[in-house]
Amino acid sequence: MKYLILLGDGMADYKIKELGNKTPLEYANTPNMDKLASGMVGLFKTVPDGMPPGSDVANLSAIGYNPKEIYTGRAPIEALAKDILLDKDDVAYRCNFVTIENDIMKDFSASHIDSNDAKKLIELLNEQLKLDNIKFFAGVSYRNLMIWKNGKTDSTTPPHDITDKNIQEYLPKGQAKNELIKIMQMAKEILKNPINTTKANAIWLWGEGKAPKAPSYKEVYGIDGSVISAVDLMKGIGKMLGLSTPYIEGATGFIDTNYEGKINAAYDALKSMGFAYVHIEAPDEAGHMGDLGLKIKAIELFDKKIVACALDMADEFELKIACLPDHPTPISLKTHTSDPVPFAVWKRQKGTKKYCESMGKDGLFLESGQEFGKLFFSS
Repeated sequence: MKYLILLGDGMADYKIKELGNKTPLEYANTPNMDKLASGMVGLFKTVPDGMPPGSDVANLSAIGYNPKEIYTGRAPIEALAKDILLDKDDVAYRCNFVTIENDIMKDFSASHIDSNDAKKLIELLNEQLKLDNIKFFAGVSYRNLMIWKNGKTDSTTPPHDITDKNIQEYLPKGQAKNELIKIMQMAKEILKNPINTTKANAIWLWGEGKAPKAPSYKEVYGIDGSVISAVDLMKGIGKMLGLSTPYIEGATGFIDTNYEGKINAAYDALKSMGFAYVHIEAPDEAGHMGDLGLKIKAIELFDKKIVACALDMADEFELKIACLPDHPTPISLKTHTSDPVPFAVWKRQKGTKKYCESMGKDGLFLESGQEFGKLFFSS
């Protein structure tokens, strides 16, 4: 038997009046997820009490770990994805390119800036900022990093949590606030350079932390595997756990990602390893944008281009498949919540049942990542 987790980031939501009081998952046409719902279903508390409902924390749970034991921050996980080695006193910060107008956070993604354009702006920041202990690293689209040698941690706010809000209330607070605010102000001036023709007129620093440590997947579950994703966060989680993280040409972390390339990578992984984790970012991005139509489309593409293909390979690999979101990203809030998410664990059962938030209410309730991992990897 081999194991496959299909993760639709931010798919879960609340009931929406214009959908006839249904959630986007309930409303969307998802015949393949509905097949998976014929298996074992329930609700899964992916965000432990007292932790932020970020994709970092929630995906650590969804892959079978306890975030409270290993989580140090989002940015150091993303640094692992880029093979950036942090010394024990170095601090990594996530560096979003954003659009700010009159102190209002208009777009946490700078209109999903193209990765090549973002790379040029990162080079510009490194050339002109000229701080010996600060270096920027380009990522995918708006998702970049800043490494502070012998740096300080601080209290920061994710920019996707403050869309359409005044940034002054959410600037860094704590021991590093003066340095971080100064860097953000300097970057704003640098981004006025005429070579910048994008919507990125500022940076936002958040997700700070020092290098994490965790036992490998092989040590915990006795299995090798692969994490397949467009985004550095998930690649970093994979590397932290000793899993492979293949590069997928055309994987964008948005609605236009290379779905075929991702599921083909899962197929290739399962030929030689026992486990694959396929992560699709698009539903979460649509939720942050507050775009209901786009979220429904993202869910349906996930079902059609990922889940359907997974079912097609089920017999060949004697697959056990889990399908779930990491957390809700409700359209009405444009940010994450800590609500438990619906999950299905399927092992070639017959029949269909609507895959949605309510399906889990009469099923199991899982309170930790270890509980989910134990359930999923049991025979």
